Amino acid sequence: MQTFSSKAFFAILFGTSCLFGCGDQATNSGIVTTTGMVTDIVRVVGGDRAPKVTGLLGRADPHGYNPTRGDVKKLLSAEVVFYSGLLLEGRMTAAFENVAAQGKRIYAVTDAIDRLQLLNPETGHPDPHVWMDVSAWSKCVGLVAEKLGKFDSANADYYKENERKYRLELAKLDDYVMRIIESIPEEQRVLVTAHDAFSYFARRYKIKVTSPQGVDTQVEPSVADVQVVVDEIINKKIKAIFPESSVNNKFIKKIIEVCSNEGWELMVADELFSDAMGQEGTYEGTYIGMIDHNATTIARALGGEAPERGMQGKLGLGKKKAAK
Repeated sequence: MQTFSSKAFFAILFGTSCLFGCGDQATNSGIVTTTGMVTDIVRVVGGDRAPKVTGLLGRADPHGYNPTRGDVKKLLSAEVVFYSGLLLEGRMTAAFENVAAQGKRIYAVTDAIDRLQLLNPETGHPDPHVWMDVSAWSKCVGLVAEKLGKFDSANADYYKENERKYRLELAKLDDYVMRIIESIPEEQRVLVTAHDAFSYFARRYKIKVTSPQGVDTQVEPSVADVQVVVDEIINKKIKAIFPESSVNNKFIKKIIEVCSNEGWELMVADELFSDAMGQEGTYEGTYIGMIDHNATTIARALGGEAPERGMQGKLGLGKKKAAK
């Protein structure tokens, strides 16, 4: 069977795009985004004056997401494209390059963050999970407002005002997370997860993070990697382990099994949102709700002090409860 590289695939896909909707490309499809975190920024800043915002990934794991023909069609017909960047959406790189080659407005929101603030893991490229640091992610809001203002200059002041209001809300969130994580007893301030999506959270809010898997969910940890985590859990008498909503939790199960075999029982805490937010239409399906959920869940499970329903009293209000 003949195989193609990802770039060759997209070259064919773009070159034959008329086969799946050439006529539609003459009609703009507004703003297209990738992850839910990026989509949320754009919707908040854009308000009711920006074009329709279409998120491609939903609750999918961005590390392993392969864009479909429908995704490429939406990207091609978009007026503006926003994505996270730093190779988070690694398998979409060829698609982004082709969209840029078509002269489209396409922006990585993490370009707003100073390179010196990025964490550089051994994989050779910066850790992309910057939204876990609210203060860093807030800077991305400014980039979105700036680019929307250039695209739609008549409403530039409106987007700038939305940015200002939203960043005030993010500052409150940042303060809340700092306070409740600090309330965890220092010896218990260790966050055990499946993959290393929380390093920015750890640096900002002063909690140690340990996981068997690196920043990319496509890279399998070894038996030795799992044992290192188990040893730390037992030595420090860590009480809880945290699954992630968008990540296969087979390594969580393995850690629990090995700990149990060595005489240490771990509590499985509520799922954390790492590479994707909660269900759309819920408070947890917003960026603020996502981080509120994570921080509150971590603090309460590790012996800290945090209100059961979080910073705004909205956590766990149910799938049918729309976020406000």
